[in-house]
Order: sequence, then structure tokens, then C-alpha cells
Amino acid sequence: MKKWNQRIRPWLIKYLALPSDVILELPRITMIGQIHAYIENHQGIATYSDTELKLKTYNGFIQITGASFVLKMMLPEEILLEGTITDVKFIPHS
Repeated sequence: MKKWNQRIRPWLIKYLALPSDVILELPRITMIGQIHAYIENHQGIATYSDTELKLKTYNGFIQITGASFVLKMMLPEEILLEGTITDVKFIPHS
């Protein structure tokens, strides 16, 4: 089944013009300077504090660090984070 998914996904992206982030289950991060981060296609919160946000994704985790974090919006697959962002890391599953 996994091989079939690896073959069909590129075809869907190319011939049906579907967004690759949706088909490949990749997160989409939109940042405005160091003050806002809008994250789509995540699978839930792993860690949250005023200095760190760690989100589960299909391929691992997204870790955002900084200061004065506030979750301005939280939907099932979307989050808007506000604060001073100093670092964004992608951490693969081990």
C-alpha cells in the first residue's frame, strides 16, 4: 500500500494540479516577520508554553521557540501563534 501511495501522489500533484502540501500531508507555515506563525496541516499539539510550541505532523514534529507566545486561533488542523519567534525546527520521527 505504501508503494502505491508513493507512485500515485506525484501523479495527482502533476496531472490534477492538487497542492503538494495537501497530497503529501506536509505542514504549511506562513510567517509574518518574527511575530506571527500560521501553521496548517498539523496533527495536534505535543507541547505548549509561553516559550515553545511543538506540533505533531505526519513526518515528525515542528518545534517553534521564542518568547511571549499566545495561541490566537486554534482549529483542528490550523494554529495561529503570536509572540517573538526565534527558531523553527523540523524534527523527524525517530
